[in-house]
Amino acid sequence: MPAMTNPPPTVDPRPLDDSLLGRPVSYQSTFSPQLLFPIRRQGKRDELGIAADALPFSGWDLWNAYELSWLSPQGKPVVALGQFRVPADSPHLIESKSLKLYLNSFNQTIFASRDAVAATVGADLTRAAGAPVAVRIFNLSEVQPARHGGGLPPGAILLDDLEVTISTYELDPSLLRTEGVQRDECLVSHLLKSNCLVTGQPDWGSVMIRYRGPAIDRAGLLAYLVSFREHNEFHEQCVERIFCDVWRRCHPEFLAVAACYTRRGGLDINPFRTSQGGWEPEDWRDPRQ
Repeated sequence: MPAMTNPPPTVDPRPLDDSLLGRPVSYQSTFSPQLLFPIRRQGKRDELGIAADALPFSGWDLWNAYELSWLSPQGKPVVALGQFRVPADSPHLIESKSLKLYLNSFNQTIFASRDAVAATVGADLTRAAGAPVAVRIFNLSEVQPARHGGGLPPGAILLDDLEVTISTYELDPSLLRTEGVQRDECLVSHLLKSNCLVTGQPDWGSVMIRYRGPAIDRAGLLAYLVSFREHNEFHEQCVERIFCDVWRRCHPEFLAVAACYTRRGGLDINPFRTSQGGWEPEDWRDPRQ
């Protein structure tokens, strides 16, 4: 069993070209923390005009891991679900394929207990992210009834049924506009689709935008979200871009953006960004998750 230690110092991220995305990789089934691949958040934030010491939002990236397994001291396989919360102010995000490979490396490794697994994952993810990562690991019986998703959040308005004509599939923030009244509402679309920054493979998700302020034109917002269809960025970066575009063009008093992406390789990523505290999405699930 890996030794229980305090989290080591933050690792320095390597160039994105060094990642394992899009490359054949040999499966490693014994514990290999070096597989984790951190990526600097600030590179993409520079494109958005976000200063490292003046983030316009707080929030987190919530990862759900559905293919987590290890061996008990008796050699019996244990299966579980993992949930990892990476703070938005961490200097690094963690590349998803590297996290998948890292978790696979637990498969033939003996751990004394579920708590030992959680402590090890927490230490390794904290080291990679450069900030404390909260880790929870659940037995299947603990989560299955509660994680049956499918509905919209209470009071949310679905944009996807709007009768609109859309012809823009390249990112276009100019589609965002406001109307002359004030609103406090939650808008949802299941039509978010972007592409992996490295492989170009599609990422599918649902997005929830809660705001208070000048009414956002719903047809324009839907067209803007669809304009991500040919855009290449990681999940976390897309959500931050949506937040910044809506914040700067629609000038809400309060704004929160949450996205639920469908799983890939046994993982789903659910970024959340908000302009102020006091509200967080509950365990809202995309029906496709």
